[in-house]
Amino acid sequence: MSKIGRPSLKTVLKGTTVAGLAAVMLSTGIPAQVYQSFAEPVTVAAPQVPSFADVVSAVSPAVVSVRVKSDATPVSDDSGNGFSFNFGGRGFDDLPDDHPLKRFFREFGNQMPGGPRGQDHAQRNPNRPHYLRPVAQGSGFFISEDGYVVTNNHVVSDGSAYTVVMNDGTELDAKLVGKDSRTDLALLKVDAKRKFTYVKFADDAKTRVGDWVVAVGNPFGLGGTVTAGIVSARGRDIGSGPYDDFIQVDAAVNRGNSGGPTFNLEGEVVGINTAIFSPSGGNVGIAFAIPASTAKDVIADLMKDGKVERGWLGVQIQPVTQDIAESLGLAEAKGALVVAPQDNSPGAKAGIKQGDVITAVNGEPVKDARDLAKKVAAIGPNQKVEVSIWRDGKAQSLPVMLGNLASDEATKAEKTQSEPDSQPSSEKALADLGITVAPAEDGKGVSVTDVDPGSEAAAKGLREGEKITSVNNQQVSSARDVTKALEAARKDGRTRALFQVESQSGSRFMALPINQG
Repeated sequence: MSKIGRPSLKTVLKGTTVAGLAAVMLSTGIPAQVYQSFAEPVTVAAPQVPSFADVVSAVSPAVVSVRVKSDATPVSDDSGNGFSFNFGGRGFDDLPDDHPLKRFFREFGNQMPGGPRGQDHAQRNPNRPHYLRPVAQGSGFFISEDGYVVTNNHVVSDGSAYTVVMNDGTELDAKLVGKDSRTDLALLKVDAKRKFTYVKFADDAKTRVGDWVVAVGNPFGLGGTVTAGIVSARGRDIGSGPYDDFIQVDAAVNRGNSGGPTFNLEGEVVGINTAIFSPSGGNVGIAFAIPASTAKDVIADLMKDGKVERGWLGVQIQPVTQDIAESLGLAEAKGALVVAPQDNSPGAKAGIKQGDVITAVNGEPVKDARDLAKKVAAIGPNQKVEVSIWRDGKAQSLPVMLGNLASDEATKAEKTQSEPDSQPSSEKALADLGITVAPAEDGKGVSVTDVDPGSEAAAKGLREGEKITSVNNQQVSSARDVTKALEAARKDGRTRALFQVESQSGSRFMALPINQG
């Protein structure tokens, strides 16, 4: 008699599908247990990108907020309560009469400092205690362990008391060591029995367009805020002064970031945030920082004696364009064109004349007007230099003893004097230039009485009422003099002539084609 046993599980499951497995388990008496199945969560293997966290954690203790107070009276609104409001573009008086804010200030505003009652009280008590008011806030950073803080001049310029707020919230009083309006830099000093975390200036000559940078500051008074971007451009001239040489970055910079540092990924300061380009008033990705090389020299002078001394040549200059270079017979559009030497300035005493092109200082070529200003400033006052010029188609050199730009004499010479408008007495046309001129009343130059809107003269900015004083550095007092100068330029093979133009805003040069056609 044969004995049939229960088949083994291996035999049963051989070749069985999952669907059939349940049936087999039921038929064979194998207990069934059901498990619920879920999909795996989404994960992405992201590429490794640089993080700014290490840089930020290292430099943040060195960055501070700067609060400035003064006894200056704040600007009041028309309600006379000492406050200024803007509600979605509307002023205080534009609010409905039943608006809760308007009712509040109508009822209680007169009792506030600066309100009518407060003013009466002030007039009755002229010897009352004097209180400082907040007038500005910005950013800054420590550059030494003993408490020197760098910021912008425009942040502290109106202040009489200063406070720095560290990233841990500690508030410390500071005093103003010195400031420099020409580069918009200032130096504060915190006296405290402690060592501060500080940062150092980078060699910004190694900073390249496209490098990552991190800006740390105090936008809108929010406290330590970090933004990142890249260096967008170098050597920017934004018209703020003769030493413009800004680094442009696209890191988000807003009001309150002024005076704060922009770091490279090594934690070094490559620039000090100073200005933004913004049609709206907010960040649009175009910010300008003072280069570390400029800041380093200025701050060293301020730390030494609280002031900056610069060499002074004393000449009004403008860039040499390709047109101007061609009109003067220069091979390249380089150097600085002298519009006018200032009275009693070192340049005037040395014999520099209007129309000269300064091409080098102590043998170092001058690239443009800004380069000349920087070179002279860096040499310092009371130094003898050799100035190379281009005059009347020839190169020559003049020895010059530089003055001190901080002197009263230099300050007085820099003031612009306005020229009165001249009325024409008789007119003669210069049809080839598209302008009409007449002798000036003072006998110096010719007055422009009409400019053809389609002429190159109009395109270059020549306007009716301005005065032409020289052509190719030859003084003119009539249309005939202008014609003679143009004929002489033609004989020299030049296609353009250099016109010196005076207006109420000063004197300038422009190159115009001899034959406009």
